[in-house]
Amino acid sequence: MNKLFRSLMDAQSARKIFLDAAKPIESIESLPIELADNRVLADDVVSETDVPHYSRSAMDGYAVKADDTMSASPSSPVMLMLTDGDIIPNTCSSVHTGSPIPRGADAVVMVEDSRIINATVEITTQVHPGKNVGEIGEDVAAGETILKAGHRLRPGDLAVLASMGIRDIEVFHKPLIAIIPTGEEVVPRGIPLEPGQVWETNSLMTASYVTRIGGIPRINDIVTDDPKLICEAIQANSDANMLIICGGTSVGKRDHVPAVIKEIGELPVHGIAISPGKPTALGIVNKKPILCMPGYPVAGFIALLAFGKDMIKKIGHIPLTQENILKLPLSEKITSRQGYETYVRVRIKDNSIVEPVMTSGAGILSSVAKADGYVVVPPNIEGYEVGTLVDVVII
Repeated sequence: MNKLFRSLMDAQSARKIFLDAAKPIESIESLPIELADNRVLADDVVSETDVPHYSRSAMDGYAVKADDTMSASPSSPVMLMLTDGDIIPNTCSSVHTGSPIPRGADAVVMVEDSRIINATVEITTQVHPGKNVGEIGEDVAAGETILKAGHRLRPGDLAVLASMGIRDIEVFHKPLIAIIPTGEEVVPRGIPLEPGQVWETNSLMTASYVTRIGGIPRINDIVTDDPKLICEAIQANSDANMLIICGGTSVGKRDHVPAVIKEIGELPVHGIAISPGKPTALGIVNKKPILCMPGYPVAGFIALLAFGKDMIKKIGHIPLTQENILKLPLSEKITSRQGYETYVRVRIKDNSIVEPVMTSGAGILSSVAKADGYVVVPPNIEGYEVGTLVDVVII
């Protein structure tokens, strides 16, 4: 039992409940491939053409009949007549990388294995049929499925699409994520601060993270700790695919967000055994998932990592790719609270060892900037000793 919450849900169960409520977007748009980097394919890509559509030389050199080179060697070269037309026995033609193979030729001798002497070419190596020749459809065959729906496009993929003659591609719309900062004490950045006030930073951090994941952030104006105004802000963002509310999630007199969500929707999770981030709440309103992250910036950041990231990806059909993880030894002991999934900010020294930046302090925002990554300590472990190899998830 906890003084603030009647019970805490374990992080794994909370994730499952939240992700089970995800409804991937169905709307798609057609984009020029120049604008499609990092977007998610809405349909399979099947080639309508062969690439290449002609037999081409893979090297600079001379197109030949392979049989004419059967006895060629550095000590006993073969002499072939140079021609500009079709290849007949004992002739060859100059070709460049990517140029068509002349009719009658079935191989290419590299320029390094030849020497031109007047109107003849001295060949010093034997080649077999097909050597240094790119056949029709060698890269992509007509009718071949090149990319599957749900694939996140990369620069190399775009080049392949261009080689197939594709100019536009259908992709899923990016998920729209509404971000609602709350709190009496937070004010817009740039306004002179009075005692008890802080500049609002959570929406900036959240929006930047949403963009990196692949969503479109929409930052709302700061909403004061008023249940009616919080409710209105949620309803005003009903067109979004997901909502993220910053602050107002605990059980203090000014923490109204969970109660509002429970009144107008569902609140299956409030209070999670995660550190930092215990006051995190996960709700559903109008069939839209709502991540209610704590107002303390580090706790909010951890809530984004633990619950927001995968939800945004699932809504947007974005593949759940493996995190960038390094396994390195600890320079100092890490302590954690048993029963809690603990996120420890760490920095990497000399590319060889890890030291904790901070194991507590949900309001120390600078610890995130000083960290290279984080180590997740499972709830059944009370920390790690010096020298332990740990998985560092790179931020």
